[in-house]
Amino acid sequence: MVGIRYPRPLVAGDLVGVATPSSGVPASLHDRLDAALDAVAAHGFRTRVGELARVDGVTSGPPEARAAELTEMMTDPTVRAVIPPWGGDLAVDLLDRLDVDALAVDPTWLIGYSDLSTLMTPLTLATGIATLHGANLMDTPYELPVEFSSWVDVVTAPAGATLVQSAAPRRRIRPWGPWATEPRTRDDAYEQPTRWRRLDGDDPVTVTGRLIGGCLETIALLPGTPSGDLDGFARRHAPEGLLVYLEAAEADTLETARLLHRLRLAGWFDHAKAVLIGRTPAPESPGYPRLQALTDTLGGLGIPVLYDADFGHEPPQLPLVNGALAEVVWDAASARITQRLVP
Repeated sequence: MVGIRYPRPLVAGDLVGVATPSSGVPASLHDRLDAALDAVAAHGFRTRVGELARVDGVTSGPPEARAAELTEMMTDPTVRAVIPPWGGDLAVDLLDRLDVDALAVDPTWLIGYSDLSTLMTPLTLATGIATLHGANLMDTPYELPVEFSSWVDVVTAPAGATLVQSAAPRRRIRPWGPWATEPRTRDDAYEQPTRWRRLDGDDPVTVTGRLIGGCLETIALLPGTPSGDLDGFARRHAPEGLLVYLEAAEADTLETARLLHRLRLAGWFDHAKAVLIGRTPAPESPGYPRLQALTDTLGGLGIPVLYDADFGHEPPQLPLVNGALAEVVWDAASARITQRLVP
């Protein structure tokens, strides 16, 4: 067995890079980007913004340019964390352009969610280096529930730290509005009561394993490719078993079922002690409700399946460390996840 490696903790004055491996930020949202950079600076960090961050379009540039920008920041010893503005759609075209061995020499925190899962999860699978799922740079100005840690809390935590988080009492369901009028405090940003649910009943759950997962639509691209060796990762790094977490960005319930079946048939739940499904704003297909989609695909695994968990495309998002040893404790009234940053 080989232990998980964690990038060294950040301290005040460290440099945070803003690379843009997927989509850039349109001019209409530059004020939000600037506010996010100010929020990072308020934590005592310096920032370096790559040239692609303010490029509008489906992607921020050609794949070669995006790969080069990300690689430069991830391998620069003065950059201690990289957090892109947000995800997008085509980070997959960087997978065969990144030298994971070079990225592993001096590990740097890579932070994000959505399309960034396409890069973070393969990096953890291939190298055993922890990556941080749960926030993008553009989410940083929003105040999180008191029950949560922030991405800053995670990347500044000392080696071996334990992070305890509980389920959020409320979620956001309102549409995004103009940045100037966006509610950003925890009392105003989340308005709809929410709780984690269990797919197969209400019996309490206590389960432990190594966290791995991300955005369903992009994770489902990985099995059968050099970037998707989950079985090898589990055998090398996770004798405790896995807690596989997944969230759908846009896939309706029929597409969600197809993608989950693909992962199941590819063996992605073979080492799982439990499956966590995040909240989603994606629609239900006519005649095929979300609960049925989850039951059809995951109900026969014989392990706990928890859904409507606090990660994904419906804020707020728990920070989850790919590779961390985690314990999930759930009952019908509460949920708690404890992450230990241990090898």
